Amino acid sequence: MPIEIACAQCGKKYRINEDKAGKKFRCKQCESLVLVPTPPAAGGPEISPGGSQLLRHQERTVPFELALGDSESIEAISEHIEQHLGKVDSVFHEIVSDLVHIDVHVVLPTNDDPFYTLVTSGMSDAPMTVPDGCEDYRYAELLLRLPRDWKMTDKAFKNENHYWPIRLLKTLARLPHEYDTWLGFGHTIPNGDPAEPYASGTKLSCALILPMLNVPKEFQSLVISENKMINFWGVYPLYPEETQHKLVSGTDSLLALFEKHAISEVIDIQRRNVCRKSWWPFG
Repeated sequence: MPIEIACAQCGKKYRINEDKAGKKFRCKQCESLVLVPTPPAAGGPEISPGGSQLLRHQERTVPFELALGDSESIEAISEHIEQHLGKVDSVFHEIVSDLVHIDVHVVLPTNDDPFYTLVTSGMSDAPMTVPDGCEDYRYAELLLRLPRDWKMTDKAFKNENHYWPIRLLKTLARLPHEYDTWLGFGHTIPNGDPAEPYASGTKLSCALILPMLNVPKEFQSLVISENKMINFWGVYPLYPEETQHKLVSGTDSLLALFEKHAISEVIDIQRRNVCRKSWWPFG
């Protein structure tokens, strides 16, 4: 049976014979390398060459359920942020929430930490559906970092080029509850299938979930009760080629390239793509 795939770079679709699984070919439209995924064994999950389980985008089956939010949990998370990251200057509240009530807390840049830090609350109001043995990771919140010159006004947010990081946090925080899945170390979540850029001003199109760099170790988890510990995961946007590299070669290989090219945790919409070769000899 043919395998249906799309080029991660330009979206051109192909039907490839199963005997080509695990091999690469060059896209006829944009000349990017495309990896033919390995089809799942009968009844088993689809696995990437790098050993990651692949979950394809599907229609949501979970019905809408109004969520009001857990005020005690929100307060505990806010206090945790202020204890370890800095004063919460503002919170982006949801007016109508589906399944879980997602807020985004904003910590302003300082002289010592010259970046915006955005942290969710509400994702952990309900447990995620985790595999056996991963019960310690049922509850999570997300954070990302933005440069201090990022436009953070209501007027600026009418432009998706400024708002997309907030939208990304909210989308990712709700996703596990919409699809009975989970987010944890090394997971990658593309912006659609095929993945599309988050906004017109960038080619970043996928999110990698990892511990956040350069935050206190004590911040990375918060014990709410004997049966509930919240893990705080960083969100790192990727280019299509970086996503493909991670799926083929694994998370450690991609992180080694990030370290080699000094890629920081702060979102830079024009940062170097560590997996795209430049034909310019001095680039």
